[in-house]
Amino acid sequence: MDANDRQNEILSLLTQQDRVEVEDLSRRFGVSLQTVRTDLRDLSQRGQLSRVHGGAVRIASAANQGYADRRSLNATGKRAMAALAAEVIPENSSLALNIGTSTEQVARALAGHKGLTVLSNNINIINMMMGMETKELILVGGSIRQSDGAIVGEEAVEFINRYKVDCAVIGASALDEDGAILDHDAREVSVARAILRNARTRILVCDGSKFTRSAPVRICAVSELDYVITDRPVPLAFAEAAAAAGTKILVAESAIETESDPT
Repeated sequence: MDANDRQNEILSLLTQQDRVEVEDLSRRFGVSLQTVRTDLRDLSQRGQLSRVHGGAVRIASAANQGYADRRSLNATGKRAMAALAAEVIPENSSLALNIGTSTEQVARALAGHKGLTVLSNNINIINMMMGMETKELILVGGSIRQSDGAIVGEEAVEFINRYKVDCAVIGASALDEDGAILDHDAREVSVARAILRNARTRILVCDGSKFTRSAPVRICAVSELDYVITDRPVPLAFAEAAAAAGTKILVAESAIETESDPT
């Protein structure tokens, strides 16, 4: 089987499953690991798949999926993570939340908190929190991305730079085992970085499926966060990078219990 046939077979496999592994492909085709990595690199450069640690994933995924559709993905896990984040965030504090379906769940989970000052570039969050017992709601100024209600761009960054909040809560599109926190849109990443830079406590809320996804733009490293809140145990390398930096990883156990319950 030549390279063209192998690569077509890899793409065919990715129409049936979300991810392929280098070692599995090596055994399947009877070629070296390096040959498989070369095939994946070529396909990635042509935009036909996304490379991740140990393999590759379907290009689909988060970048092209509708925002409304993403709200329903792993809804149970997101609610459990959000409840855990709400325990970390004290009442009578200020916080900033960026765009994302996980951060929206955190906003919902804060319904019982009193005296919050909330800054967000997410129109959905501001609308959702109107009527809650918040002290003040601040909508970031700038250009609105109509696909999801995010306010992005340099105006948004300049707006956020005028504030210093107690807690930053961000989501991400992908996580790398080496500790990189990643996203697809450089404008969105600039806003997330500004939110982190202008906060005393920095919290990432991100489910474990993001370790199987790839995104090209680095938000930060796990070492730059105070908390990572997720719904399942993280890979060892990521846990070690967090431990070395003193970053706390909190796992929403109720999400694990719900997913493993056969009923």
